[in-house]
Amino acid sequence: MLWLIPSLLIFSRFGRSSLPASLYLFFTQAAFVTFGGAYAVLAYVNQAAVTQFGWITAAQAVDGLGLAESTPGPLIMVLQFVGFMAGWQAPAPGLSPAASAILCALLTSWATFLPSLTFVLIGAPYIDRLRQVRRLSGALAAILAAATGVILHLGLTFGAHVIFPTGLAAGPHVPSLLLALAAFLALRATKVSPALLVAGGALLGVAAAWALR
Repeated sequence: MLWLIPSLLIFSRFGRSSLPASLYLFFTQAAFVTFGGAYAVLAYVNQAAVTQFGWITAAQAVDGLGLAESTPGPLIMVLQFVGFMAGWQAPAPGLSPAASAILCALLTSWATFLPSLTFVLIGAPYIDRLRQVRRLSGALAAILAAATGVILHLGLTFGAHVIFPTGLAAGPHVPSLLLALAAFLALRATKVSPALLVAGGALLGVAAAWALR
């Protein structure tokens, strides 16, 4: 009922094929079929939101990941950013861009968290018992291995969008490439705090953008 009531309200107000309804159904599906944490979910959502549905651009997806990584809270909140931007750029009928964006962000968050919280509440008393089932442990290990590959794919995809924003044929964006190399070397050679590294990268990125204007 917690899922069904919002869906019926959305369908009756905006229609089954509207953007709010599509977002609600898609992120419900994403919550059920993705495993391995926020990075694995984001890989699935990025492919659909950018390539399949065209809700956001690749550059906006990178912006959302950057905001999620550099602000407090779980990374999964980047999905709310996707819903917000989709609602802002294609307002639902009868709503302003701001109202549409807020509605779509709320629907995205509700659809994303409701299934997982329900599973936790239902399955928590049995988790220790389930861990003793060897076949289930093997399945979870396989899921973990697959999720690792998905996360690697996500890193390569976002890295390509940042370093080669106009495609491989146009060559790399040199400031982004140098900043990525500097961050990698800092992580490998020093014990710099990731928070400081992210903050420093943000400041250098802003400075580089202003210098190239």
